[in-house]
Amino acid sequence: MENKTKGQVESQICEAIIKFEKEYMGRGPTETKTYILRDMIFVRLKGVLTPAEEQLSKKAEGADMIKRTRLLLLETARPLLEKVIHEISGCKIKSLHTDISTKTGERILVFSLDRNYEEEFL
Repeated sequence: MENKTKGQVESQICEAIIKFEKEYMGRGPTETKTYILRDMIFVRLKGVLTPAEEQLSKKAEGADMIKRTRLLLLETARPLLEKVIHEISGCKIKSLHTDISTKTGERILVFSLDRNYEEEFL
């Protein structure tokens, strides 16, 4: 692995997640931030809902449907996401956790890694 700073790697992960969101989900977030913390990578995306999803989310059934659909889409694309994170970090992904807020249009991704990746930057 090249000698990249933690900030450079976090930026690279942001770019990869934005590309994934645009190509796979059909729309990119308005803002993305990545944090490497010990053996985890946190990705926070803002503005991920489409205008149609924003309308659907006004009703409880619609919000629930959006959450289920987005989770299913992410689970289907999980191998692709894990491959991208592995290529950037060199870490194997132990688990992936996600949630989306239909109120704020914010999504969180948490990748649990096979080692303390943060200490490699110290």
